[in-house]
Amino acid sequence: MAFNENSRVKIPTILHLVRLGFDYLSLKGQKWDETTNIFTDVFNKSIKRLNPGFTDGDVKRLYDEVSLSLENEDLGKVFYEKLTSTSGKRIIDFENFDNNTFNVVTELTYRKDDDEFRPDIILLINGMPLAFIEVKKPNNQDGILAEHKRIQTRFENKKFKKFVNLTQLMVFSNNMEYDTSSPLPIEGAFYATASYQKPGFNFFREEDEFDLAKILSDVPDDMETAILIDTNLVGIKHSSEFITNKDPKTPTNKICTSLFQRERFSFLLQYGLAYVKEKNGLQKHIMRYPQLFATKAIEKKLEEGIKKGIIWHTQGSGKTALAYYSVKYLTDYFHSKGIVPKFYFIVDRIDLLIQSGREFKSRGLVVHNINSREEFARDIKSTSVIHNNSGKAEITVVNIQKFEDDTDVIKNNDYNLNIQRVYFLDEVHRSYNPKGSFLANLHESDANAIKIGLTGTPLLGTDFNSKSLFGGYIHKYYYNASIADGYTLRLIREEIETKYKLSLQQALADIKLLKGDADKKTVYAHPKFVEPMLDYIVHDFENARIAMNDQTIGGMVVCDSSEQAKMMFEIFESNYAISQEESHLMAAEPAKSYGEQKKIGSKVKSAALILHDIGTKDERKEKVENFKEGKIDFLFVYNMLLTGFDAPRLKKLYIGRVIKAHNLLQTLTRVNRTYKEFRYGYVVDFADIQKEFDKTNRAYFDELQAELGDEMQHYSDIFKSVAEITAEIHQIEDVLFKYDTKNAEVFSQQITQISDRKQMLEIVKALNSSRELYNIIRLSGNYEMLDKLDFHKLTQLAREANNRLTLINTKEALENNVDTSNLLNIALEDVIFAFVKVKEEEMILADQLKNILQKTRESLGGNFDPKDPIFISLKEELERLFKKKNLNEVTKDEMEQNIKELENIYSASKELERKNQLLKAKYANDAKYVRLHKRLMEKDPLTDSESKLFEALQSLKQEVDAQIVQNSKMMENESYVERMMVKLVIEQLKNKYQLPLDAEQAKVINALMVKEYMNEFYGRVA
Repeated sequence: MAFNENSRVKIPTILHLVRLGFDYLSLKGQKWDETTNIFTDVFNKSIKRLNPGFTDGDVKRLYDEVSLSLENEDLGKVFYEKLTSTSGKRIIDFENFDNNTFNVVTELTYRKDDDEFRPDIILLINGMPLAFIEVKKPNNQDGILAEHKRIQTRFENKKFKKFVNLTQLMVFSNNMEYDTSSPLPIEGAFYATASYQKPGFNFFREEDEFDLAKILSDVPDDMETAILIDTNLVGIKHSSEFITNKDPKTPTNKICTSLFQRERFSFLLQYGLAYVKEKNGLQKHIMRYPQLFATKAIEKKLEEGIKKGIIWHTQGSGKTALAYYSVKYLTDYFHSKGIVPKFYFIVDRIDLLIQSGREFKSRGLVVHNINSREEFARDIKSTSVIHNNSGKAEITVVNIQKFEDDTDVIKNNDYNLNIQRVYFLDEVHRSYNPKGSFLANLHESDANAIKIGLTGTPLLGTDFNSKSLFGGYIHKYYYNASIADGYTLRLIREEIETKYKLSLQQALADIKLLKGDADKKTVYAHPKFVEPMLDYIVHDFENARIAMNDQTIGGMVVCDSSEQAKMMFEIFESNYAISQEESHLMAAEPAKSYGEQKKIGSKVKSAALILHDIGTKDERKEKVENFKEGKIDFLFVYNMLLTGFDAPRLKKLYIGRVIKAHNLLQTLTRVNRTYKEFRYGYVVDFADIQKEFDKTNRAYFDELQAELGDEMQHYSDIFKSVAEITAEIHQIEDVLFKYDTKNAEVFSQQITQISDRKQMLEIVKALNSSRELYNIIRLSGNYEMLDKLDFHKLTQLAREANNRLTLINTKEALENNVDTSNLLNIALEDVIFAFVKVKEEEMILADQLKNILQKTRESLGGNFDPKDPIFISLKEELERLFKKKNLNEVTKDEMEQNIKELENIYSASKELERKNQLLKAKYANDAKYVRLHKRLMEKDPLTDSESKLFEALQSLKQEVDAQIVQNSKMMENESYVERMMVKLVIEQLKNKYQLPLDAEQAKVINALMVKEYMNEFYGRVA
């Protein structure tokens, strides 16, 4: 039985999608526009149904509009607006989603000129390929990493712009459960949306309980058989592995249920995508799963009549984005009830008003800012819902810093039953004291208003807490889940070195002699204390830049007092600051060694002091922005920027004082934002915060709990006695006793749970030993011993176990920061080109060489006939090219010659691929018969007429496949298959089609056919 990604993941996933309501569409006889891959016949029929009265001309004009919109350099924004439009001409019916046409196809080629790629599974709505799924088999060596890199390369290719603009949702899976210990997405099923760069891979952890009996329909047996025939995999129909993989609870099938059941797919297309204007251009974001479930949880509470509550999502998990998605969804939710919503986002600082306003604007919302009590009063009393004339969705951002304790209650006397005010209150762990007047004012302003508190660290305690003020939790997403999902980083706490502690103690003793019994604040702000502390910080940070190999990271010092912060900045400016003029002079100096340049680049040259009484608001804002952009190395702070400050490059935090309760977690998480390939944020602890951290962490954990309810010996002698063989068999059986050795899929799932290399190595060695033992038994002549174990099955299991061991080795290497490009061997082109003299033209040549190398590798790697003489010749030529000289030593002339030779190999491989694909299409994409056809036309051809050979082999294929469909169990008996096939070979080729076939030729053809079918059955490479 075939045991590869097609039989194990792709076909079971297609069948699962059919159960979810997608009709399988064979590519045979279908018509689609190759410039967009839109199936025009399906599109035309669907559009007429969605738009009654549309003529063929109307459909044609609409299709031309759609196709033209896909030409834009806008990540498909204009197309998406057309896609989600619910008025005028509709291309999707969102009001009655079932009214659309849903299809699934496989191996549809996305092609422009000579470049192409072919996703495994493509999902169509009304003929438009809006989603695709790429699958790999479990424990494949490079996991999902290779797919991540591959899709980046494809989507960066401008030729694929139309396809990128059309794609809304992608899934990448190797059918494994997530491994939370892995620093990179290697195992699991991930989802993403389109990007012109590297798409962001997201975990999806389902929170709803599904009634699968209601969601999934049955696939008729004849339909399943038709799909297997169409994909040339009839032999797997009754296998236990195939049946196992059809389980709805496999990782790939689970994520398909989560994303592609009708209600979810409709929700994600309408509300789960956002175009975001960022400094580096337009980006497309997709809802993270906690944002999706939080939005749906708000709806559920509203349906229950509950109008207030808290969303507890950890810092860095995207609470402003959540508010945006909620506004988008709740607007339609209220409109469906005849109510007009008015949304507010309430903050308690001017910098947060600016920051949140910017984020909402970047996502396309119209933002109206309110920064005084008088403005707020006027807005509350206004019956107007929006301030803009465009009719676009709007949110009002309110800064309550100046009027939270105003005793005058803002009353809305012009209460409008058709207006529903929705307040999102940001960071409800602070500034909302029930003894103050703001909460009372807010309630009095509109008793019917909905109040949704957002926080990453709720207030806990007996006096007053977030829950008592704002109601129960609507949804929770704690920081351990955020870390596991890769949205935030783990933190590492570093204690200061003993040598420095001693120097601090000496400084304190010196200050005591000078100042006597001064208060602690004065002592800690004294130059004798601050100078050695700053010296430690600067050198520690510079060393961190060198150790992390990243000169772009920034640092922040949380000082003991504002006086200490001022002194630290003063000493920094005196001892460490480098002016722009000095920096230019350093750059003009003669070139130094690489190590010296790296050390200079890691130097801390600039800093800023951020205190409420230093400088103006605009000056502080400018400094903060400069830090975010990497123009400033260090920030010295006391109380400011400890919460709500988001700078991904901030990777080292120096804590100079004990910070209490929720404020501590808020402060620590300033360094938990994802940045480049960093896996940790670093906190240097001058104040011994561990005890306070443990106490705070325990309190939040309790809150959550309350809510949630060596090696075997090698064989020394090739000939073994029966007793020795029996003992070896028992040893193998003992090692494999706990595992299912009958069903390869279940076995694969079981070993996937193993992360210990030693344990996995024991299993691998046992299985590898069984293969050796099989040969030993045959050599010894003790054939009766072959019945003691299913050696064929163990060979299959051995491949899976070796794959798992390789993946474990890969992950261990990643943990130990081993060079992943060499270790994973993801692609041949991952060679680092180094030159003695690097000039611009040489770097351009290096890029050209890398690109043509990648294209050549992919072209040859996609060949399904490795015995083709032309393929063998091209492969040998490629090997010869790389054996000539190490790639990292090539000169400019040699590079140019290599590029020329690679281009020749690439052109020849593309021509070979073109011919292969033409022949493959003739045989309904069955590569087995393409290889057979080519072998029979080589050397001494069976006939001079290719068309006659095709007719004969096509007829033979139909007969053989029909026999296997009727009795797929026959594939477990190779001798039976040989006898069955030789009869059909003679009957079809010689008797029916009169090909000149003698006994020897019939034997050769039969051997080729049996080998092809058995390779497919056992999942072996052709």
